[in-house]
Amino acid sequence: MKKIHVITDGPSAADLDAIEAEWPLIAAELDLLDAEITLIYAADHGGPTTLDRRRLRRAQAAVTRVAAELAARPAARKVAA
Repeated sequence: MKKIHVITDGPSAADLDAIEAEWPLIAAELDLLDAEITLIYAADHGGPTTLDRRRLRRAQAAVTRVAAELAARPAARKVAA
């Protein structure tokens, strides 16, 4: 007897839940990346401003804060399918 393997085209519900749980960190890291790109661009156009540097520091602090919050959450239990 042959086994039939189910092929899925996308992420499972558990995968989507994991992404949603980590989304605050993903968003904070995207903000940090944007701030870093702004600094790189500013270097070619007269240098970064005080506001650019402040934005970078705030983005770095946000990544650290959100990562700590995620690490402090209780681990989700994995349910065997």
